[in-house]
Amino acid sequence: MSEEVKKEERSLNFLEEIIEEDLKNGRYKSIVTRFPPEPNGYLHMGHATSICLNFGLSKKYGGYTNLRFDDTNPTTEEIEYVESIKDDIRWLGFEWKNEHYASDYFDQLYEYAVTLIKKGLAYVDDSTSEEIAAMKGTPTEPGKNSPYRDRSVEENLNLFERMKSGEFPDGTHTLRAKIDMAHTNMLMRDPVLYRIKHAHHHQTGDKWCIYPMYDFAHGQSDSIEQVTHSICTLEFVPHRELYDWLIEKLEIYPSHQYEFARRNLSYTVMSKRKLLQLVTERHVAGWDDPRMPTISAMRRRGYTPDSIREFCDRVGIAKRENLTDVGLLEFCVREHLNKIALRRMVVFDPLKVVITNYTAGEETVVSENNPEDPDGGSREIPFSNELYIEREDFMENPPKKFFRLAPGKMVRLKSAYIVQCNEVIKDMEGNITELRCTYIPESRSHNDTSGINVKGTLHWVSVKHAATAEVRLYDRLFKVEDPGSEEGDFKDYINPESLQVVKAVYAEPSLKSAKFDERYQFLRKGYFTLDKDSSASGMVFNRTVTLKDSWKPLASKG
Repeated sequence: MSEEVKKEERSLNFLEEIIEEDLKNGRYKSIVTRFPPEPNGYLHMGHATSICLNFGLSKKYGGYTNLRFDDTNPTTEEIEYVESIKDDIRWLGFEWKNEHYASDYFDQLYEYAVTLIKKGLAYVDDSTSEEIAAMKGTPTEPGKNSPYRDRSVEENLNLFERMKSGEFPDGTHTLRAKIDMAHTNMLMRDPVLYRIKHAHHHQTGDKWCIYPMYDFAHGQSDSIEQVTHSICTLEFVPHRELYDWLIEKLEIYPSHQYEFARRNLSYTVMSKRKLLQLVTERHVAGWDDPRMPTISAMRRRGYTPDSIREFCDRVGIAKRENLTDVGLLEFCVREHLNKIALRRMVVFDPLKVVITNYTAGEETVVSENNPEDPDGGSREIPFSNELYIEREDFMENPPKKFFRLAPGKMVRLKSAYIVQCNEVIKDMEGNITELRCTYIPESRSHNDTSGINVKGTLHWVSVKHAATAEVRLYDRLFKVEDPGSEEGDFKDYINPESLQVVKAVYAEPSLKSAKFDERYQFLRKGYFTLDKDSSASGMVFNRTVTLKDSWKPLASKG
């Protein structure tokens, strides 16, 4: 059964049910969604879920998706983040119809605020943020009205204009909605709509010194763009009432907000604040450190956009938050890489093998690239009388079911010949330094007339043709499943073994022409990709994922 048919047979999620009903009853002719990141950091896997959801819904139902940067806090936002977000979305395989910024609407949002003032639904408050918080009350106790709540419309218009003109310093005035200080939803207790912030904005420069709060900019921006289905995560459920109230009072296009549960990944954190701590305190090498859950980090590690989209599709969406096993993501990555990765032989811990009956000189061995891809072609691998094999592939005194190389035993060298170990060479300390073997000339792969059957096949590299490279072996960043919920500082649970570096491995020479957009399976070692730290002086490869899920939680949390 094809993947397309499988996906069609999956039951509709609750958002798809809503959309299909909206289209069926003629509420909308087509749908419009938006992906609205704040450009104050790099996107992570939680954002990937939202991207796949918003773009996927509009694609499925013949609508479109806008990319809108909710850039209402100039002190935390940077163009660097804007560009990285656009790169990540395109890398995931999506393209937005329109690129907008909340700052595009600052003039319109200001006029909306003026409209609320004129309707007697907003007022300028001189209270400090601490005083406003104290007046809010508690979930079980009503708040208290601000002493400035009953200012006249004329006075509020005058003060708001003066706020805009830069007459007042930061923190001295805010514009608040006039709703109900005894409301059961504390967000409806006269929320702040505008605050003063004398800061340079990456889009509008120094034109503005007052900026709308997220709750004011969000719904109104949706309305301006005529977004039909404004999809948020569950923490915005309490905000929906204010979202609807503002649209109703302003009498503008009625966008609707729907919420789904965010997906947290095990053995990592998904809070931007915590991720920023990891970066600034140098627990990781940056936002794109391959141990991070950011999209740019996963790209650098070698994850494919196809595998991330498949993961998001498998996980689906729900109305209740839960912790998703990172093993499912790795399964999706491994499944896709198995289909596309080019096979290469690389020896990590070399033991030299000298084939004593092989004439010194070069011979080319032909090997297939990927058995999962019949059209993938083959490559030539140079063979010689001196080879490297993995040290773990030889035992001097092996147990009964050890099918690799041992004294007097035979194995096949991948895509080459059967060899037999005849002599073990050691140094003065008794360490094995070399194996001396003979090969069976009639046993060449794909043309074997020797009649000899062996159970073991080893990968190898010709000593004189080998390329050297550094490999970085990545593991879980944290030792515990849910570090954000553990007692104490989440950074106490960082896995000290999350990165191991092997400074010099020996690779077949075809890897000298490795490309950044290619994926490789190092036979019996895992899936790897070329890292950006590679240069003319040396290649660096990141392990994307192991061949099998062999990871086990560490025994101790401490």
